[in-house]
Amino acid sequence: MLSTVFKIFRHPVKSLTPELLNSVTLSAGRAVPNDRRFALALGSTPITGSVSEWMPKTRFLALMNSRKLAALDTRFNDETETLSIFRGGKKVAHGCLTNNIGRATIEEFFAAYMGEEAAGKPRLVESAPEHVLSDHVNPSISLLNLASVKDLERVIKEPVDPLRFRANVWIEGLKPWQEFEWIGAELMIGDAQIEVTERIDRCAATNVNPATAERDMNIPKALKRAFGHVDMGVFARVLRTGSVNAGDKITVS
Repeated sequence: MLSTVFKIFRHPVKSLTPELLNSVTLSAGRAVPNDRRFALALGSTPITGSVSEWMPKTRFLALMNSRKLAALDTRFNDETETLSIFRGGKKVAHGCLTNNIGRATIEEFFAAYMGEEAAGKPRLVESAPEHVLSDHVNPSISLLNLASVKDLERVIKEPVDPLRFRANVWIEGLKPWQEFEWIGAELMIGDAQIEVTERIDRCAATNVNPATAERDMNIPKALKRAFGHVDMGVFARVLRTGSVNAGDKITVS
């Protein structure tokens, strides 16, 4: 079957708003540019400075424990490196993520907004070189087969927003769960070459409705009950730099 790129996303700040891209240049050994570049470390996380190597998601404000994050709409500006935060359509905070004043502004907002869930005053950190603040220890991209999401919808008899899975590349044209057959395979996705490395096991973050910020499903439980696993999507590492656009073909190389 012909598979193609349907949509491309990045998540500049871990657990905040996904941003839709028309195209992206994937670089060998790197994640999607500006994907999980920043994160908000919990006040209880032992960290000094504004740069962090990879740490597990339990060290950060994350959707699995803090559904309120989904009620915010955030937008990152690449040129100014500023984050704008909106709530209910109204801008409530704005700051440059790469200078002390801007970081302090964002930290103060989240300290007030998250309250006790922040475990103290959160710290805005940027990923160290060669690192990314995603759930995967190595810089990777994540692929989501929309047919697998549809198959999950079929068995639970409810619509499932693919945004719940916070993937970088949405794929259409595959059979349900066909992406799992790609483990260990090398693919051409647009002009980039990637290697699919492993399935993505899902946690309670997927239970949060990205539109309402309510925990209205138990996705891991539904996957386990219906399919015998808690996986949705796959990780891949970029082998050869290249551009990827919405509509590009995906082929096994």
